[in-house]
Amino acid sequence: MTDAADLLLTNAEVHTLAAPDGATSGPRARVTGRTTAAPDADEVREAVAVRDGRIVRVGSAYDLQFLAGVETEVIDLDGRVLLPGFVDAHTHLLMTGRALVHADLSGADGPAACRARLRDRAANVGEDEWVLGFGYDESAWDDRRYLRREDLDAVSEGRPVVAFREDMHVASLNSAALDRLADDMPTGDVRREGGEPTGVVVEEAAEVVYRAIEPDPGETAELIRAAQRAANERGVTGVHDMVRRSHAPRVYRELDLAGELTLRVRLNYWSDHLDALIEAGLRTNHGSGMVRTGAIKTFTDGSFGGRTAKLSEPYADVGSDADAGADSDTGDGDGTGQDGGATGQWVVDPGELNDLVARADAAGFQVAAHAIGDEAIDAALDAYADCEDPGTSRHRIEHVELASDEAIRRFGDMGVVASVQPNFLKWAGEGGLYDARLGDRRTETNRYPALLEAGAPLAFGSDCMPLDPLLGVHYAVNAPAESQRLGVTEAIRAYTLGAAYAGFDEGRVGTVEPGKRADFVALERSPWEHPTEIADVGVAMTVVDGEIVYDGR
Repeated sequence: MTDAADLLLTNAEVHTLAAPDGATSGPRARVTGRTTAAPDADEVREAVAVRDGRIVRVGSAYDLQFLAGVETEVIDLDGRVLLPGFVDAHTHLLMTGRALVHADLSGADGPAACRARLRDRAANVGEDEWVLGFGYDESAWDDRRYLRREDLDAVSEGRPVVAFREDMHVASLNSAALDRLADDMPTGDVRREGGEPTGVVVEEAAEVVYRAIEPDPGETAELIRAAQRAANERGVTGVHDMVRRSHAPRVYRELDLAGELTLRVRLNYWSDHLDALIEAGLRTNHGSGMVRTGAIKTFTDGSFGGRTAKLSEPYADVGSDADAGADSDTGDGDGTGQDGGATGQWVVDPGELNDLVARADAAGFQVAAHAIGDEAIDAALDAYADCEDPGTSRHRIEHVELASDEAIRRFGDMGVVASVQPNFLKWAGEGGLYDARLGDRRTETNRYPALLEAGAPLAFGSDCMPLDPLLGVHYAVNAPAESQRLGVTEAIRAYTLGAAYAGFDEGRVGTVEPGKRADFVALERSPWEHPTEIADVGVAMTVVDGEIVYDGR
C-alpha cells in the first residue's frame, strides 16, 4: 500500500520544466534545453504529491487524489501555474535587507526624491547613527549624474550620510562621511573636480565605506530575516549569496539549526576568505540541506555604471560629466583620469586572477569571477582555461554583459557557467545606460540566445537589483534586441534548472520531478499566456522543502 502524501497540490497547471523528450544526455544538455524539440517545449501536469519534503508523484488530479490521507494537507490551486521554485544565482541579501530597513532609493526619479527619502530615514534614527540609502540609479534621471556631496550635505551636515548606487560599485558621501573615511580610501577611486572630492567614490574606496557600516550579528540577523521574507514573497526558494567580511554565514547557519531558514543558501565567499576556508577544511558543496559552501568569488573589473568595466575599446561617453571626468590636477588630459582610463580598469588584474583561480581550483573550490567588459570576460576565460576541467568544476563568470563571439564560443566549449542578470536589460534600450556607455555596442550586450546556442550553461540571478525573478524573466522575454531575447520556457529554466546547475544542485531542485525536493512557486497567471506582462504576474504561494513559507492567495 502506498503511503499517503503530506502535501497535495492539485487543480494546477504544473510546468515540470524537465528536459524535453529527445534531449541529449548530461546535465548541460538538460540546462540548455537545446534539442530537436521546440525551444519552448515543456511538460505540463495537474497535481504534485509531497512526502517528507520530497516530490513523490506528478500527474493528473484524478490519479493523485488517491494519495490524500486523513492528515494530508490538500491545497486546491484553482488553476494557478505551479513551477519549480526560483533559484537566484547571484544575490546580496544583506543589501536587500538594508534597502528594506534603511532608505530605499530604488525608483527615485532624481536627487530631490533621494534627499527626501534620506531625510525621512534621518528622522527615524538616532543623532549618532549614520543615515544610509541604497539602490539609486542615476541612468534613469534627466541629468544622469551621480549623487554628490552637496546633495547629501543638504540631508545633514553633522552626521555621515551615504547613498549607494544599485550596482554597489559606486557610493556617494556627504562631507561628514568623507572626513571620516577619506584617509583610508585609494586616491584613484575618489572622484574629484578642481582638486576637490565630489563625494562620489568607486570600487576599493566604496569598499572602505562598506567596511565602516558593516552590521553586527544582531543587525545582520534582522536584515537577513527581512530579505528572506521578501525573497519568499517573490517565489525564491534558493539563493547563491555573495558574502565578504560578514556575519551572514553564521546567521544563516543559526537560522538553519533553529528551523527558521526558508531559503536554500549557497555561500559564495569572497577570495580574501580562501586561506581561512582551506585551513578550516571546507570545500565547494560542503554543508547541510539548507546551507552549503559555494564558490570563491572574485572581481576582475568594475561596472558600466561606474565606467570601470574593462573594455577593449573606449567608452562612448568618457569625460561627458564631472563625476566621471578627470581632475584638472591629476587627470591625464583626455577626460579619463578618474575612470582608470578610457577603457575602464582592473579591480583584480589578470596575473592576480590567474594565481587565485589556480589556488582555488587545486583546493577543490568552484570559482565565480565577476566580469562585465569584454576584456575582463576574456581574462576570466583565460584563467579557467588553465584548469584541468573547468566544466566539471563548474567555474562561473558573473554578469557576462559584453562578451565577444569568440568568448561565447569558449563558454560552450569549456562548460563555463554564464551566471547572468536579465534585469540588467532595463539598461539595454535606446537612450539607456548601455547606449550612453557603449553607443552602437549596446545590442551586443547580454546575448543569452547565443550563449545557449553555444551550449553554455545559463544561470539567471538578480544581483538584488532588485531581487525579483519574474521581473528578470520579463526582461529576458521582452528584451529590446532579438539577440537578447529568450522564450518564456528558456527564461524560466535559466531561473530554475540553470541556476540549480550552477550550484551543483540540479539533482535536488530545479524541476518538478519525483525524487526532487519539494520547492515550488505558484503564480496567479501564466507567463506563457501573458508574455508582455510577466513583471506584473503575482506570486500566490512559495513552498520550500514541502513547507508553505509564503501564502499570498
